[in-house]
Amino acid sequence: MSGIYIYSDVPSTAAELVTFTKQVGKSSTVIAFSTEDAAELALTGADRVCLVNGNPMPENCGKAVAALLRKEEAELLLVGATARGRDFAARVAGYLDCGMASDISSMSFTDGNLSCERTMFGGAVVQNETLKGLSVVTVPAGKYDPSQGNSEIVAMDLMADDRVRVIGVVPIVKKGTDLKAAERVVCIGMGMEKSTDMQMAEQLAEALGAEIGCSRGIAEERHWLPVEQYIGISGNVIKPKLYLSMGVSGQVQHVFGARDSKVIVAINNNDKAPIFRSSDYGIVGDMYEIVPLLTEALKAASK
Repeated sequence: MSGIYIYSDVPSTAAELVTFTKQVGKSSTVIAFSTEDAAELALTGADRVCLVNGNPMPENCGKAVAALLRKEEAELLLVGATARGRDFAARVAGYLDCGMASDISSMSFTDGNLSCERTMFGGAVVQNETLKGLSVVTVPAGKYDPSQGNSEIVAMDLMADDRVRVIGVVPIVKKGTDLKAAERVVCIGMGMEKSTDMQMAEQLAEALGAEIGCSRGIAEERHWLPVEQYIGISGNVIKPKLYLSMGVSGQVQHVFGARDSKVIVAINNNDKAPIFRSSDYGIVGDMYEIVPLLTEALKAASK
C-alpha cells in the first residue's frame, strides 16, 4: 500500500505522526515489531498497523524495512527522533539511497515533495529543504497532537538479518524528573553562587508548582543536579507553559532547549545577558533579593 509509513519506538510519537498524515490527506501505515506494540499502535487511528516478523534492532531490520517500502511503493517514511529512531532512519535511507532530513521543526507534503524546516547551530540558522520522491524524515515529539482511533493490524514477514542479538539488558536508572512533561519549570544557572542556595530555587518551584531544571554547567561541572535535569541542545528540549530562569546567561545552546516555552521569564543582574533577547518578561536585579520576594508573593496569592 502506498502512502506514508511511520516508525517510532515511542507510541505517542507515532500517534502524532499519524495526525500529520491526516492533515496532508495521505494513508498511514505504522510499523510494529511485536504483538504488544501492534496492539498499542492500533489505537493511533492509522489506516493500518503493519506487524512485521523481525528483530527491531536497526542493525537487523533496516535493510528489510527498506525492501518493504520499495515493494509497497511508499511515498514517505516518518520516524520518531529518538536514539533508536535516528539510527533506524539513517540505515533505511542508506539502503534506499534516498534523501533524508533530520529532526525537522516543520514540514508539508504536496505532490510527492516534502518541504521542511530544520534548525542548525543551536537554532541560530533555519534551513529549508525540499525532498522529492521517497524520503526519510526524523521528527521530534511534540510537533502534533496525538491521533486516536482504531487501526487494522496486518501481519507481514520480513527477511531481517539475525546476526545481531541482544544477550542482556541493563536499564539506565534516571535520577531526575521528566522535564518534558512539566507545565512549569524553574531553571538554575551558573549565577547561583553555592549549592546550598538551591533551597531558594526549590521554594520558588514549590510555590509555582514547578519542576527544577538547570543549565549544563550546573549539572556537568558543579554536579548540583543530575544530568537528566539540564536544558539545552544536547539535553532536554522542553515547552512548558512557564519557564523561569535564575542566573542563566542564555547562550544559544541553552535557549534552544527552552525557546518553545509559552512564557519565558528571566532574572539576571546583567542587563546585557543574552537570555533577555529570548524572554517575554525580564527582571534585571539580584536573584537573591528578587526570588525570595517573588516566592512570598506567590504564597500570599495562593492563600
